[in-house]
Amino acid sequence: RRLIVEVFDSDDKIEVVGEATDGIEALNSISRLAPDVITLDIEMPKMDGLSFLEKLMRLKPTPVVMISSLTESGSDATLRALELGAVDFIAKPKMDIAQGMQEYADDIAEKIRAAAVSRPRRLVAATRPAEGMPDIPPAHSADAVLPVRRQHIAKTEKLIIVGASTGGTEAIKEFLMPLPPDSPGILIAQHMPEAFTNSFAKRLDGLCKIAVKEAQHGERDRGGR
Repeated sequence: RRLIVEVFDSDDKIEVVGEATDGIEALNSISRLAPDVITLDIEMPKMDGLSFLEKLMRLKPTPVVMISSLTESGSDATLRALELGAVDFIAKPKMDIAQGMQEYADDIAEKIRAAAVSRPRRLVAATRPAEGMPDIPPAHSADAVLPVRRQHIAKTEKLIIVGASTGGTEAIKEFLMPLPPDSPGILIAQHMPEAFTNSFAKRLDGLCKIAVKEAQHGERDRGGR
C-alpha cells in the first residue's frame, strides 16, 4: 500500500485522498472521501477484495483498479473482479515488489487516469448492507450496452480478427458470448500479462457456446472456436 502511494505521489496529476487497511475501513471511508478511483488488493483482512467490490458496485459504482499477483489463483480472482465491475488491474510483481512497482510507475499512473474517466456499471439489484456494514448512498448507474444477437452465422474459411487493449476483457466476453457454435474461426490478441491469458481463455470457454482456448504454436484454426 505504501509503495502504491509513493507511485501516485510522484505524479502531479494524482492526489491520494486516503488509505485503508481492510475492506470494512474502506467502505466506512468512501462516503466521506468520495474518491474518483479506488485501487483494491484481492487479499485483505476482515473483508476480501471481491466481497468489497461486489458491495461497492451494488451500492455506489466507483472506478476500481485491482492489484493482483501474477499467479493462476490471482489471475482467476482478477478476472472475476473484472466481471464484477473493476475497470482494470495492476499486476503485482512476483519478486522485488518495490523495484517492480517503480519500474512500472508510469503505466500504473496511466491506468488510474484512464479509470478516472470510465463509467462503471451498477450490479443488478442492490441488496441491503450486511449487518455492521455502512450504508453507502447509491449513485446513478451508467447505461449498459447490450450486444446484438444473431440466430445463425454460416461457417466460412475467413477469420474474424479481434484486438483489445488492457481492460478489454469484459468487452471480449460480451462479444463472444452470444455467438453460436457454428461461428467462423476467431483470433483474439488481448493485451495482458502472460500469467493471465490461459485463465482468461478457460473462463471464456466455460461461458461461451463456441470453444475458446489459448493458442499454441503451430496450431491450426477451426471454425466454432
